Amino acid sequence: MRLAGGGGGARKYQRIAAYVVCVQDERLLLVRTGPSVAADAARWTLPGGGLEHGETPEAGAVREVEEETGLDVEITGLLGVDSIREFWADRNTDFHGLRILYSGHVVGGELRSEVGGTTDLAAWIPLADVAGLYRLSLVDIALGLIRTGTAGGMREA
Repeated sequence: MRLAGGGGGARKYQRIAAYVVCVQDERLLLVRTGPSVAADAARWTLPGGGLEHGETPEAGAVREVEEETGLDVEITGLLGVDSIREFWADRNTDFHGLRILYSGHVVGGELRSEVGGTTDLAAWIPLADVAGLYRLSLVDIALGLIRTGTAGGMREA
């Protein structure tokens, strides 16, 4: 695989992250990226994030949802794994993201927004309204997995 714009002498960076897709009453639980992540504009994404060393993907996903939304979730299944590779020219970085997506449902907690983290708003968004949001591709990947039940593959951005 060849990355447009570089990759050969670039710094390699790999990130493993886990996310939970919660659909309740025809609404999808989403979080909005904060200023520390998207300087251009806030984008909506799934609650979840990077795993800590030694943490299982399931435990990381549950922890991240609680940190970003205040909600406690129970994982009900594995939806799929998405692998993305991008070249970040501004950082001379060959990025590979491995994103594990779980289905889950809320079992407790109260919806709130994260303070001092990578997101600044948590909300239940009607499924019919998701297409109109400025969102990360991960949201569409998750909705596709729900509809088709097929896992993602390696993509070049």
